[in-house]
Amino acid sequence: MFGVKELDVNTLQSYIDEGKKIRLLDVRGVAEMAQGMIPSAEKLPLHTLPARLNEIETDEMTILYCRSGARSAQGVGYMAQQGFDNVYNLRGGIIAWAQNGMPLMA
Repeated sequence: MFGVKELDVNTLQSYIDEGKKIRLLDVRGVAEMAQGMIPSAEKLPLHTLPARLNEIETDEMTILYCRSGARSAQGVGYMAQQGFDNVYNLRGGIIAWAQNGMPLMA
């Protein structure tokens, strides 16, 4: 998606390993989240993003993910329109995360 900043699963894992201060948001539906989440992720279904935007600091490094990266890219685009400039989409979503053998939590 044009104008949406992305990072790959290896970069995200390195940020987590380094203890980098990031906010990781799972924007999938609740039923999808029940199938497993990336450790340290917060639940924030995409449809609730506009109402909960005030819970996120505009300068905080924020990474959104969904199943494949499409919905989270929409969320990143929306946040960028609202003045967030340190927000990223996880390329490939949780599918890419799992395919790369990265850890999941229940």
